[in-house]
Amino acid sequence: MIRKLIFCCMLGLLLVTQMAGQQNDTIAITFNFKFREEKLALRKNYISQTKDTLQISVLKYYVSDFQIVFEDATVIKSKNVAHLMDLENPKSLKITLNGDPKKIISKITFQVGIDSLASVSGAMSGDLDPTKGMYWAWQSGFINMKLEGKSSSCLTRKNEFQFHVGGCLNPYYALRKVVLEVKKSNPEITVDLAELFSKIKLLETNSILIPGKKAMKMADYSQQMFKTE
Repeated sequence: MIRKLIFCCMLGLLLVTQMAGQQNDTIAITFNFKFREEKLALRKNYISQTKDTLQISVLKYYVSDFQIVFEDATVIKSKNVAHLMDLENPKSLKITLNGDPKKIISKITFQVGIDSLASVSGAMSGDLDPTKGMYWAWQSGFINMKLEGKSSSCLTRKNEFQFHVGGCLNPYYALRKVVLEVKKSNPEITVDLAELFSKIKLLETNSILIPGKKAMKMADYSQQMFKTE
């Protein structure tokens, strides 16, 4: 009886140890939204490099094909098709992958948006559910990035600007790849909206709602928002 009790205790301890190890064998990458050095907040005034005073009310974008490359050349990938980053939902700003948190990361790569195959497959579940407000139709696919707000520079109704950037077919294919060099074990990714707004004047560009040349330029600008801390 005593031997059985000791065996059960040892077995239980082993299981707890294994579970603890599994919980710790994860790598979390956090996305931090900023406007220059200041933490980005909804409906707060910021001044862009082009002298536009603006505030943001909606900021969402998809990250897909997320990969971490280690110094030993091993690679781990996210199992999810896509992650929807939403400034209004802090929990969405962290991606967790199974891996050794002690290993040094050398590179992080991901796509901003959804690839053409997923787009023409139609709306899906999870972060790709159409109730998330990021799906146009099978002809145009998903909205890769949705950015909305207000600025006194916009001569529009209620001084609003709307950028819905997407497009899943050439010549207006809006998917963009980001490659970030890293030399640490637990990096954080900064998303600096000041970089994007430094490329546009809201008086001239304040509405992008369909795939096209303007959407392609905005997709190019979106690549420059990302850097590692």
